Amino acid sequence: MAGEKGFIGSIDQGTTSTRFIIYDHDARAVASHQVEFTQFYPEAGWVEHDPMEILESVKVCIAKALDKATADGHNVDGGLKAIGLTDQRETTVVWSKSTGLPLHKAIVWMDARTSSICRRLEKELSGGRSHFVESCGLPISTYFSAMKLLWLMENVDAVKDAIKKGDAIFGTIDTWLIWNMTGGVNGGLHVTDVTNASRTMLMNLKTLSWDEDTLKTLAIPAEILPKIVSNSEVIGEICKGWPIPGIKIAGCLGDQHAAMLGQACKKGEAKSTYGTGAFILLNTGEVPIKSGHGLLTTLSYKLGPQAQTNYALEGSIAIAGAAVQWLRDSLGIIKSASEIEDLAAMVESTGGVYFVPAFNGLFAPWWREDARGVCIGITRFTNKSHIARAVLESMCFQVKDVLDSMNKDAGEKGSLNNEKGEFLLRVDGGATANNLLMQIQADLMGTPVVRPVDIETTALGAAYAAGLAVGFWKEEDIFESGEKSKNSKVFRPAMEEATRKKKVESWCKAVERTFDLADLSL
Repeated sequence: MAGEKGFIGSIDQGTTSTRFIIYDHDARAVASHQVEFTQFYPEAGWVEHDPMEILESVKVCIAKALDKATADGHNVDGGLKAIGLTDQRETTVVWSKSTGLPLHKAIVWMDARTSSICRRLEKELSGGRSHFVESCGLPISTYFSAMKLLWLMENVDAVKDAIKKGDAIFGTIDTWLIWNMTGGVNGGLHVTDVTNASRTMLMNLKTLSWDEDTLKTLAIPAEILPKIVSNSEVIGEICKGWPIPGIKIAGCLGDQHAAMLGQACKKGEAKSTYGTGAFILLNTGEVPIKSGHGLLTTLSYKLGPQAQTNYALEGSIAIAGAAVQWLRDSLGIIKSASEIEDLAAMVESTGGVYFVPAFNGLFAPWWREDARGVCIGITRFTNKSHIARAVLESMCFQVKDVLDSMNKDAGEKGSLNNEKGEFLLRVDGGATANNLLMQIQADLMGTPVVRPVDIETTALGAAYAAGLAVGFWKEEDIFESGEKSKNSKVFRPAMEEATRKKKVESWCKAVERTFDLADLSL
């Protein structure tokens, strides 16, 4: 890659951990540090984070990564040009402008406490569950930030009082971090970017501004909302008290959109990120496509204030890697996440076992909040290896379901295949290091899966956005460089079509068994 010598930093604030990665002008990571933080489960289906702990994790990661880079002989102090930021989307924080303190713990994207609010709105609003789809591309669901904000406004006295006094401000995690990093109570910038804003239910997809009718319908005051900016522009400078004061924050994207940019996905190209959940996005170009098959219409990215907006279709899967964590932490079947590959490889099939991880309901393409997890097909023959393999298969089946829906929605409006007639799924995220998982994915889809050398494309995408904004890279460096793909590993399907068809039919039966289980008695 051509460009000025130096470095770009990337904050990757995920669901279970925070990382800071430093990249050189060849987009190689020269140093990084990661910190895990606490997840709180106050009630069944509720998930919370402590915003102050997340803030501290970012500070620690920046300082430690800088130390590592310096120890390895890199002059980052003198050569850091800007930083980008990517974050877990939809996770909602309301805090005090005057004290800078959160008024409640952050409500995490997968939290399901707002199901009663969703049901109420579906009954009250003329368009039911799809009432806001025309403006924001999203159905009414526990997933999105607006529902979490309503819950805080209705149930937390500190939030109610602060809104009345004009002291409350709302944001997703990107907004919380940028406000604190640019001054906090001393003039911190209250902003979000178009991709994170697109996940609140409150932004109009065409105007890229807060939708007045939606705010009025939900009685959400506009003054608590942040300013919306593009993904690649100089937002502000980091204030004193942080390890890198004076450095520009020049890129911001929600994590899945950052992965799209990190994978250099152009129109007609799709990626799947395997993390706590799994998220499949297809870049549909400059026109938003309305889904008729349970997908979300959202943004890919907008690389500058005057740049064209790229839209996407997205299928979101709530539980992917989280099911492996459940095997480890709750059942004790494995001691570390990496053990699941060897355990699952001890058997050639699941022995007829199907596992559907609908722990907090099902997202795309079913959108069933009443679903709960099931493990079926168990016999006396079943052992823990069969269950481990069924967990891996569950991730891949869910991804296949989403991709099938994408083909139905976008197949006529733009080819999803390459010049060889193949559909290539680009993959990234920590779980893709599991070769068995990737082979199962290719087998169940019947199409190739492409894994890049650097599987941490989310952080890389945020770095790209920041680098573009300050002239460190040009767009052709990112989108036209073939170097990145040369060493990618391709997993090709080896399963017979008849076997694949039978397994998909069985998976569909298993999914149907998860419905209407939310009210099972304790």
